[in-house]
Amino acid sequence: MSAVVLTQTTPLLSNWTGTLNGQRVLVRVDFNVPLRSNGTIADQARIIEALPTLKFLIQEGARIILMSHLGRPKGVSKRYRLLPVAEALATQLGQAVQYCPSPIDSPETVAMVNAMTNGQVLLLENIRFDAREAANDPEFARILANLGDRFVFDAFGVAHRAHASTAGITQHLPSCIGFLVETELNYLNATLSQPDTPKLAIIGGAKISTKLGVLQNLLGRVDQLVVGGAMMFTLLKSQGIAIGNSLYEPDLLDTANAFLAAAADSPTELYIAQDVVCATGFKAETADTYPATALPNGQMGLDIGPTSVEFIERWVADAKIIIWNGPLGAFETPLFSSGTRAIAEAVARNTGTSVVGGGDSVQAIHDFDIDTTAISHISTGGGACLAVLEGHPLPSISAIQSCPKT
Repeated sequence: MSAVVLTQTTPLLSNWTGTLNGQRVLVRVDFNVPLRSNGTIADQARIIEALPTLKFLIQEGARIILMSHLGRPKGVSKRYRLLPVAEALATQLGQAVQYCPSPIDSPETVAMVNAMTNGQVLLLENIRFDAREAANDPEFARILANLGDRFVFDAFGVAHRAHASTAGITQHLPSCIGFLVETELNYLNATLSQPDTPKLAIIGGAKISTKLGVLQNLLGRVDQLVVGGAMMFTLLKSQGIAIGNSLYEPDLLDTANAFLAAAADSPTELYIAQDVVCATGFKAETADTYPATALPNGQMGLDIGPTSVEFIERWVADAKIIIWNGPLGAFETPLFSSGTRAIAEAVARNTGTSVVGGGDSVQAIHDFDIDTTAISHISTGGGACLAVLEGHPLPSISAIQSCPKT
């Protein structure tokens, strides 16, 4: 199912134990944290997830230079500077974290790196302030590499990006994956390759265009496949079913119909929600439940209904392996949160192996105060997780696995 393989020869950070004292170690982390309107950090989960790798490097006496992006800046942006991240990281580590606000290729940055001592941590400015990063510019990759002696990739959230700080840099330095990325790949590969049955995938979200490759790749590879969220309405519309004012993608009706035909010939059991919680819009104060095959005009489907919840809960209870990516309704609004909440609680009750990926799914887990320890693994990478489920290679991992200097 997956083109991502964590082989025995994949360079791991643990292999460098005892060799890092005094070494300048460049680490690509994913500190793309959510920000409140006042610029403060709303959730430090991505910072916390990086701590095992960083604490190991500190204990090994490395000089740790961190690279990360934040947001989608168009050039230098005050809102997306990484000073608040440096302050939060210092609190989490229990030691000072230096912060360099200067451009990556500036003399000031080079001077700060050269002045570091063993065990110190330096956070460079937002890597995407420089357009050469996303372009995977070879010269920029070389500039980054000149700041370090070794490279650790520990940013699974951008593993599907071939950028200078994720892939290009591996051509210049001995490279490996950090503990976070190793954990992600172990869980995803084990989950997708385990023979235990039944294997259940729950795929939701707003647009089927972002998940169609996932759905196609899962056919024949999981025993049961649930489709929910607004993306289900494109599938229903492709069959000529009345969907009221529900969101759908008209350009994908033929493709959706082809997927349904393939699903009919597949051993995978496909379940599309049978009833839908509807309202006149996202801001409605009341809602009604209708059969998914007969939504009235003027009504928009915004959550799966109780009959669907009950059916999916039975599949979840019996599953040995669960893969969940994408909410089943507009869970951010309490009126339309029941379906996603019920399935999240059911997944947490399951005693098999469960992997939850995708930003909205993870957000729902936190919003509903679900016991995260009851879920086997919560992925830090939405796009990267989708790429794995689609069977696509992750450029950053492929670059490290073919790194000429390991």
